[in-house]
Amino acid sequence: MKGVSIKDIAKQAGVSPTTVSFVLNGKAKEKRISDQVSKKILKLASKLKYKPNQLARGLRTGKTKTIGLIVEDIANHFFANVAKIVEEEADKFGYKVLYGSTEDDLTKAKGLLEVLEYRQVDGYIITPTPNLDKEIESLKNARKPMVLMDRYLPQIPTNYVMVNNFQGAFDAAEYLLNLGYGKIALVTTTSEQIQMKERLNGFTAAMKAHNASFPRKMLKKIPFTATKEEALEQIKSFIKGIPDLDAIFFSTNYLGIYGIESIKELGLKIGEDVAVISFDDHDLFRLHTPGITCVAQPINDIARNLIQVLMGELNGNVSQINQVILPATLLKRESCGKATLAR
Repeated sequence: MKGVSIKDIAKQAGVSPTTVSFVLNGKAKEKRISDQVSKKILKLASKLKYKPNQLARGLRTGKTKTIGLIVEDIANHFFANVAKIVEEEADKFGYKVLYGSTEDDLTKAKGLLEVLEYRQVDGYIITPTPNLDKEIESLKNARKPMVLMDRYLPQIPTNYVMVNNFQGAFDAAEYLLNLGYGKIALVTTTSEQIQMKERLNGFTAAMKAHNASFPRKMLKKIPFTATKEEALEQIKSFIKGIPDLDAIFFSTNYLGIYGIESIKELGLKIGEDVAVISFDDHDLFRLHTPGITCVAQPINDIARNLIQVLMGELNGNVSQINQVILPATLLKRESCGKATLAR
């Protein structure tokens, strides 16, 4: 079905298409178009359910009032919730959000950037994949309004908003140590991106600060591309290979969920046989019995800061790079059984 055009409105209103365009773009007073004519045009546009062509508007004004949001996995609890609030916050400024997932795949990330460039988005919020440096550098050199989320590229100075991953992981490990746990394992991904490195570094720094043993066999790295079945088998094998293991820290919520399932399949009880902490909260962690202790990211603050930084770029009133690092919160639940003894 053919959409209603400016020409259609002009024909029914008995005015020129240019007059209609001025009214719909808020330039009626500037162009000295009478209130009577303006109201007639706006009423017709509403009646005919006129929807502006964003690409055509972009060609005329240089602004499409759209933002491109690229995340790692829109199905992930963290990214889904950030996207929802980003959408709500962007709407307050009259912007719509176009988004997609990369699955941490460089080819998919490049494809999404090409689509967003074709759609002429005004600004970008990007969770960069490995090796996306060239594309980020190109956007920066082209002076495209942009802010990275969840991670940054150390070699490229850019705007970014993220949590303090190092401190969050440090706090988690220290909490377990203070509760008296001695054999603490870390299950993470093979990713070499900065946020995962900082979580690993924070965990190991806490172990070192407390003179706690953390041999290589207590660290398990699982590929991001591993299927659920593969990840479950690797986690179960890892746990079985460490006699007297009494606590595990999972560096992401999806690994934490796999961990819960693996521990259950092994016939162990969380909070009794093994303590569990995960980075990133999840509804499942809150509803699970026992509740799963986690390092929670401030999702609302992350989303609002992303929009605030990007709006500053879009309005051209930012004179320096904005790099926002927000604190994480350790939510203590029953999955660390000895917590009841420490109270």
